[in-house]
Amino acid sequence: MLHVEDLSVDYGAREVLRRVSLEVNAGEIVALIGPNGAGKSTLIKAASGVLKPRQGRVRCEGEDITQLPDHLRARRLAVVPQAKQEGGAFTVAQTVMLGRTAYLGWLGKPGKRDETSVANALRMTGLTDFSERRVAELSGGEQQRVLVARALAQDTRIMLLDEPTNHLDLQHQASLLRLIRELTSTGQLAVLVALHDLNLVSLFADRVALLVGGELTHVGIPEEVLTEEIIQGAYHAAVKVTPHPETGRPLVLLNL
Repeated sequence: MLHVEDLSVDYGAREVLRRVSLEVNAGEIVALIGPNGAGKSTLIKAASGVLKPRQGRVRCEGEDITQLPDHLRARRLAVVPQAKQEGGAFTVAQTVMLGRTAYLGWLGKPGKRDETSVANALRMTGLTDFSERRVAELSGGEQQRVLVARALAQDTRIMLLDEPTNHLDLQHQASLLRLIRELTSTGQLAVLVALHDLNLVSLFADRVALLVGGELTHVGIPEEVLTEEIIQGAYHAAVKVTPHPETGRPLVLLNL
């Protein structure tokens, strides 16, 4: 589905990603982890085609992402960026309808299929009752859910998410991650998601990719990557890793 191949990205004279290779398969959630400044957001942007790499390429369902016209790229993959406080007069429903832009005809008028996709996205993210509210009036967590709904409305087979649980309370973190898990379990969706919370990663991800200093140092199932030795080496913090009492997956505890 999504193939990152030998990718290097520079910001000016500074190299921020160095020869990163990673693939995300259909029905799989791959979580990007790493300390601040490791390159997680940069990799999400490069994988979406927003940033042009110095070397390497990103293939989306076999095609070079940078060679696809914008409307075709938007039909292949959806991006959920980090939420920022939004202004403007758009309502929630209008903002989510922006996810259908790539499907609209020359007149740009939504049809029944577009309206159905938006209604489904609002329902899945618990925003139906918010549809006529202005996005600027919402909390940061509610705005984050609007961005997820907009991505769902695109009806793509690949989704890239950059810290989607930021600003969300525990209830909405759980509901969002359950929703993404349900969507991928059909085998139709591939997800690459950057997350800071290692315990959410452990419970949620099929595989974990660790970025340190712009390099991909470890890729594997949570039990292989979320070890005391690897986490302490990457984050320079003392941790204790123990099995979760219910799932058996790694539970990362900080030692102060």
